[in-house]
Amino acid sequence: MSDFSRSTVKSEGAELAVREFGDRDRVTVVLLHGYPDTQAVWEPVAGILAGEFHVVTYDVRGAGDSTRPRRTGSYAMEKLSGDLRAVVDAVSPGRAVHLVGHDWGSVQGWGAVTGARLTGRVASFTSISGPCIEHFGQWVRDRLRRPTPRNLKQLSGQFARSWYLMGGLIPGVGQLVWRLGGVRLFPVLIGRLEGIERKPAPTFRRDALDGMKLYKANGLRFLRPGRSARTDVPVQVIAPTKDLFVSPEQSKDLNRYTERLWRREIPAGHWGSIGAQGPAVAVAVSELVHHIEGRAQPEALEHAAVAALTP
Repeated sequence: MSDFSRSTVKSEGAELAVREFGDRDRVTVVLLHGYPDTQAVWEPVAGILAGEFHVVTYDVRGAGDSTRPRRTGSYAMEKLSGDLRAVVDAVSPGRAVHLVGHDWGSVQGWGAVTGARLTGRVASFTSISGPCIEHFGQWVRDRLRRPTPRNLKQLSGQFARSWYLMGGLIPGVGQLVWRLGGVRLFPVLIGRLEGIERKPAPTFRRDALDGMKLYKANGLRFLRPGRSARTDVPVQVIAPTKDLFVSPEQSKDLNRYTERLWRREIPAGHWGSIGAQGPAVAVAVSELVHHIEGRAQPEALEHAAVAALTP
């Protein structure tokens, strides 16, 4: 594991615990973690990327060593984008960064690149197992409007994976599940389902409980039209084919939301994508970053390109 430095960045009522790997004079890659993780989940990938880039991770508000606001509204997407902007300005003040997100880190990454808070500050975005909430809502509505056997199969597959959303949206349910054994059983369950060893952070119980506010604060964004959530940022989607929470189907029509899109599938589960398949993810990120920074497009990236659609 590469050495890293620690710092704290202040942002809109929160103090964010930040780690930096590699040479700060290089191009910056920011890795955003999901729920109920901390920035430590990125260590395998960060260690690889640090050989080429300046790599930055941080605990999002409500997780790890960062501040844990009490109000649910403090976890709204606009607040998360403000946190990301504060970190980006602190670690790469004169140059746009390349953003990579997993799970809720990807969800908030989409919120950042489709909003106005980080205009001009993100050079590329790699999304892993975390859809834009507005895009996902549009994906569901499109299939309900045309309930063909294929569309219904896709919907049923995703809804079967989305059981956990009920715990996030129904008041008290998620808190009850975590308190009545979920904290102890979760690592065991994921380990058995994905065949990986899951080592929760020392703050895992608090992370799981406080992070529930992400769902409550942002759930209504599902009702917004996806067509309004476009971005000029080049996007790469990495879709784990064995993901038990996010169907790879929902990332197949994102070319109407960005002019430059690449999509790759990897044989991995939700957390295995950045664990066992971390080296493959690091290669995919490296290829995109170098291409956006001016290198010729490598063959693998060229094959992953998806033609843009007129909105």
